[in-house]
Amino acid sequence: MRICAVIVAGGHSSRMGREKALALVHGRTLVERVIDALSAQVDAVAINANGDVARFAMTTLPVFGDLRNDIGTPLAGLHAALTHAVQHGFDAVLTTPSDAPFLPHDLVARLATAGPPAAIAASGGREHYLTGLWSSNLLGDLEKALSQACTPRMQDWARHCHAAVVEWPITSHDPFFNANTPGELAEAERIAAEFAP
Repeated sequence: MRICAVIVAGGHSSRMGREKALALVHGRTLVERVIDALSAQVDAVAINANGDVARFAMTTLPVFGDLRNDIGTPLAGLHAALTHAVQHGFDAVLTTPSDAPFLPHDLVARLATAGPPAAIAASGGREHYLTGLWSSNLLGDLEKALSQACTPRMQDWARHCHAAVVEWPITSHDPFFNANTPGELAEAERIAAEFAP
């Protein structure tokens, strides 16, 4: 199975006050940490981001924006990611947020084992809907869902396609910790310094 990882960086970073994907944690940007965690697990990596793509030039990865600018939810990123996967012949797409610097190295393996058509990660009893593995065959179904008068939420979509939920333990830190605020960025720095340089 050919899998493409798409790092979803389409948010406004309003709580961080600046582009959070480019914030530094222990000398590396959040997005670089995500890339490092995913590169060995998939066949290709790309970034879904709106606006000036030049800000991600240092990654040398393909960068593409949302195709549905009328949605305003992470489903727009998933739609763009699935479209990218279909256009480039991938069987599935892994989506992750750009602000999760400690993603596990068994992420794809465990999600793939959970079974098609979709699987999402969970930790501490909380489901992480944007961190998931989605069959490329879901694109048509998602487009139908997005054409409805009421746009589904990410969790509604996950339930609609019967996404399996795969739980990771929280040991020294949550592997799906994400840094949305300056305070969380400081906590990520502490974790990185102590456990995940």
